[in-house]
Amino acid sequence: MLKDEEIRDILLRENAEFRDLYEEHQRLERRLQELTEKRYLTPDEEEEERQIKKRKLFIKDRMYALIAAYRREHT
Repeated sequence: MLKDEEIRDILLRENAEFRDLYEEHQRLERRLQELTEKRYLTPDEEEEERQIKKRKLFIKDRMYALIAAYRREHT
């Protein structure tokens, strides 16, 4: 049985939706890191941080759903 990381690598090569989600997740992670490094966040930045966390969670859930679907189809 393939590990999640192996399926992730396959989907990054073969599935445009997965690749787009992964790239967006990485981009959001970088922005979240920028916000985390600040000493003080403005109210707008606090809201942005909340929205980024929600979006990252949505993306992660969708990516795991795609991994699960791949596993079902290929085992």
